[in-house]
Amino acid sequence: MANRAESELPPWPDAPPRHGGVLLRAVAQSDIAMARDLSTDPYVPLTGSLPENASESEAAAWVVRQQGRHAEGAGFSFSIVDESTARAVGHCGLWLEELAQGRATAGYAVIPSARGRGSARDALMSLTSFAWTLPGLHRVALFIEPWNTGSIRTAERAGYRREGLLASHQEIGGRRRDMLIYARIRTDDGQ
Repeated sequence: MANRAESELPPWPDAPPRHGGVLLRAVAQSDIAMARDLSTDPYVPLTGSLPENASESEAAAWVVRQQGRHAEGAGFSFSIVDESTARAVGHCGLWLEELAQGRATAGYAVIPSARGRGSARDALMSLTSFAWTLPGLHRVALFIEPWNTGSIRTAERAGYRREGLLASHQEIGGRRRDMLIYARIRTDDGQ
């Protein structure tokens, strides 16, 4: 990915994006425990920079990397916070490598102990609403492996539509994987 200057990215939101029972805030040092919990899911380390069963120092290094994503021009990296407990329950990101073309991608993960409560859907809805505040952004895409029924349900419940299957689209865990593509378009939301 080509780095872009922070000044080229839209500014960090003044107020944390919210939907349902979650809010999205900047990743903080206090999220190390959440990162360690997230690293226990065998799939999460295959799709990002968080090592499997991360140690305290590995989780702290991941937090620092997430804190730098906006400054390096990658996009917005958020912790998903359950508003009722003020506890970080996951991570999501809006990645803006193709912002100049009006496109972004998004990703999300919730810690195993917090799944099944709608937090991922609420986070994705919040992230998408935030995306539509960014000038020039018209499309947010998700790439989901066909076997990942939980993520497919999350995408569909957040209003994303399946557009097709991309064969051998992405390398994950050392293997080329097929990916479903889901997307929301700004005009679909009356924006």
